[in-house]
Amino acid sequence: MAKPKIFSDHFSILKYLLRWTVIIVPVAAAIGSAVALFLWLLSAAIHYRFGHPWLLYLLPVAGVAIHFAYRLYGSSAEKGNNLIIDEIHEPGAGVPKRMGPLILVTTVITHLFGGSAGREGTAVQMGGSMAHLFGTWFKLDSTQMRTLLTAGIAAGFGAVFGTPLTGTIFAMEVLTIGQIKYDALLPCLIAGLVGDVTVSAWGIKHTAYHIDDVSAGLHGNAGNTLMMLLLLVKIIVASAAFGLASMAFAQATHSVKKICTQWFKQGWMIPVCGGIVIIALTWIIGKPDYLSLGVEPEYPGAVTIVSAFTHNGAYFFSWFWKLIYTAITLGTGFKGGEVTPLFYIGATLGNTLAGILNAPVSLFAALGFIAVFAGATNTPLACTLMGIELFGAEYSLFFAVACFTAYIFSGKAGIYSSQRTGVSKSQSLTMVQPEEKIMSNTDAG
Repeated sequence: MAKPKIFSDHFSILKYLLRWTVIIVPVAAAIGSAVALFLWLLSAAIHYRFGHPWLLYLLPVAGVAIHFAYRLYGSSAEKGNNLIIDEIHEPGAGVPKRMGPLILVTTVITHLFGGSAGREGTAVQMGGSMAHLFGTWFKLDSTQMRTLLTAGIAAGFGAVFGTPLTGTIFAMEVLTIGQIKYDALLPCLIAGLVGDVTVSAWGIKHTAYHIDDVSAGLHGNAGNTLMMLLLLVKIIVASAAFGLASMAFAQATHSVKKICTQWFKQGWMIPVCGGIVIIALTWIIGKPDYLSLGVEPEYPGAVTIVSAFTHNGAYFFSWFWKLIYTAITLGTGFKGGEVTPLFYIGATLGNTLAGILNAPVSLFAALGFIAVFAGATNTPLACTLMGIELFGAEYSLFFAVACFTAYIFSGKAGIYSSQRTGVSKSQSLTMVQPEEKIMSNTDAG
């Protein structure tokens, strides 16, 4: 009797896989194509501003346009990534169709005029919006819609950074702090892979990063083992700082929003003020290094994410200025993501800490790159995979140590206010498991 049962189980698995493949492939291909268009437009906007730096002085006007675009047409789309996370946890009003095109246009506008923002938020919102649209066409029930929305996040994230495995785990890990539900694993994996392949098929190239070889002398005799342990200690110390930087970024962004809401009765004044502050800071600092993405240099010698992987590739407080610029940009209503600025903050902070700790610069820039992101989004596993996908598997142990240490030190909150808490960070560090606590409370009663 066991044999038919085994065949029945495998048939069910095959049926499940085929069903979701048929559903996911066109959705992820559409999301990948939209992300490819977005990345092309974003690159064009950034390079156009490079050639016309006076556009920065129109940033307040651009902010007003973005404000009224969302006020007139945005409805619930203003909540961005948090709306998609809420919809996955508790299906309700749905994700508006206009979210995708609206976030695409307003993000390009933000970067065209010099706002310091990222791109993952745009890709995730486009992915969620398109996934929900396809879900309504396919007449999916609420459970299936949650799975498709999660897969939409995976497709958008994997496509925008060229990291399909990271997108897969990020989509499941970002929903609930300290807990991953694997029921959407296969749909997310298919979506991440198809989204990434689609972007590549459109000819879009992703930035390549490189870690200099630091393995020489770390393996072998007892002396080299001590060097390895010393490097691990330095990584833990730096990663604690990365976690604190994550916490500072999240709190700064939330604080800017709160303060501006209290100070300004007219909503359109908030982006005007934010734009003016960005212009003033750029004038005071005397260089445009902290505007826009920070991936490509506006002029020779500019501080970028790529330059942070080299000696003297960042200033001591480059990470601080990027944190301030981005908190002001996003906190005053401009659009885009937080992740690429977090990469910048982490890579430049890693560069600074490498000098202080006498550590390998490119390695610490890479660790900061992924660890600050891990702490701010509460996704240490996804960020460990990102390190492997972007930099190679040779230093996977260091990636894991950095991401999980930063996650612990980043505090309770993150950049996504709609995240649920499955297992708190303090609870995960205790010796007693939740089930044991329940047992002991019952015994005590």
